[in-house]
Amino acid sequence: MGLSPLFSNTLNKWGTPDFKTAIKLEIEKLSCDELPLQQGLTSGSYALENDLEAMILHMQESETSIQVKAGIFYKAIIAGCSCSDDPTPIDECNEYCEVMIEINRESAEMTIKHLPN
Repeated sequence: MGLSPLFSNTLNKWGTPDFKTAIKLEIEKLSCDELPLQQGLTSGSYALENDLEAMILHMQESETSIQVKAGIFYKAIIAGCSCSDDPTPIDECNEYCEVMIEINRESAEMTIKHLPN
């Protein structure tokens, strides 16, 4: 994935007890276009943005960035062909993927990469 929005508010909380909550909320505000949810699909065929929940798994820092490994719980659907006689029900299924988020300490720009299972 490319660069995502600035996380300057979250970056300012690094080293405080509020950082985990701040990064979790920032992740949950991102869209499917900004998160690699489509790459993480295991059951569905189309990732949905509703009911997104992030879980912070690991955090570390370097001189230039803060790295956060996060698990993301989300929903997907198995999309059929949308024909009038398509028997595929549009049911939601639960999905989970892990991502590595790197926040640049100077610019607060964030890069997100999908981590393979």
